[in-house]
Amino acid sequence: MIKQYETVFIATPVLSEAQMKEAVAKYVNFIKENGGEVVYEEDWGLRQLAYPIQKKTSGFYYLIEFRADTQFVDVLETQYRRDERIIRFLTFAMDKHAVAYAEKRRANKQAKKEE
Repeated sequence: MIKQYETVFIATPVLSEAQMKEAVAKYVNFIKENGGEVVYEEDWGLRQLAYPIQKKTSGFYYLIEFRADTQFVDVLETQYRRDERIIRFLTFAMDKHAVAYAEKRRANKQAKKEE
């Protein structure tokens, strides 16, 4: 069964810009290679963490919205756990209200960009 998901991961702050882009490309390609469809991506940049994780107080946040089979999420999260660059991640299935909210948020963001 195909569902829409949103995943956010936090990468270690010691990465360079190129290393961060490589990590993002790895997961975007991983989703596509496993039959998923990337709907939206957003780089939230370097942000302070609410509490230290692995003695780090900041991290690179990245959001990926995608459609995939329900079994794929376990495979994706296993990849996150194996990657030492990823210090935290969260993936959740979006219901119809969350999908509508995300679409509205993207439309608002696009409208502000065009102004």
